[in-house]
Amino acid sequence: MKRYIVGITGASGSVYAIRLIDELIKRNNEVHLVVTGNGERVMKYETGWTIEDLADKYEKGLCYYDIEDLFAPISSGSFKTDGMVVAPCSMSTLSKIALGVSSNLLERSADVVLKEKRRLVVVPRETPLNTIHIKNMLTLSEMGATILPAMPAFYNKPQSVEDMVDFIAGRILLSLGIDNDLYYEWNAGL
Repeated sequence: MKRYIVGITGASGSVYAIRLIDELIKRNNEVHLVVTGNGERVMKYETGWTIEDLADKYEKGLCYYDIEDLFAPISSGSFKTDGMVVAPCSMSTLSKIALGVSSNLLERSADVVLKEKRRLVVVPRETPLNTIHIKNMLTLSEMGATILPAMPAFYNKPQSVEDMVDFIAGRILLSLGIDNDLYYEWNAGL
C-alpha cells in the first residue's frame, strides 16, 4: 500500500480530486486529504459533495485533516509519502508553494514533499494566465514539481464531461507512476 496526499483548493475543478481519490483508494492506496475553506465551498457548489460525503464513502483508506492542523502527520518529512497532488490548485496556493510560504497544512505539506524530493503534482486551474502565474509554475517545475494543467485532450473523442475528467485523473495517476486505463493513449492510429 502506498500513501498519497491530496490537496483541494478553492479553484474550480474539485471533481478532478474526487475522481483521483476514487482511483487511488480502488488501488488500495492510503489517501491523506486536506482541503482549504474555499475548496470545501467550491466542491459543494460544483459537485454537491462535502468532506463528510467523502469520509462516508471511503471509510477505509481516507484520512482527512483540518487545514489549520499543523500538527498533522503530513506536516512532517518523517511521515513518508509517495507523493502529493494539489487538484485543483488556485494561483494563490501555487504562488505560496512556489515561495515556500506555509500558512496552512496544505501549503506546509507541499513544502515538505518538495524538501524531501518526493513527487508533487500541481493541477493549476486558471485561464488566461498572467506572467506571475507562469513564473510561479516555472519555479515549481525547476524544483521538481510536475505542472499538469487541467487541459483535457480531444483526440480520444470524449463523449461526456466524465470522459474529460477521466483524462485528467488518468494523467495525474501516470505522473505519480501509476498505470491506468482512464484515458486513451495516443498512438497516431498505429
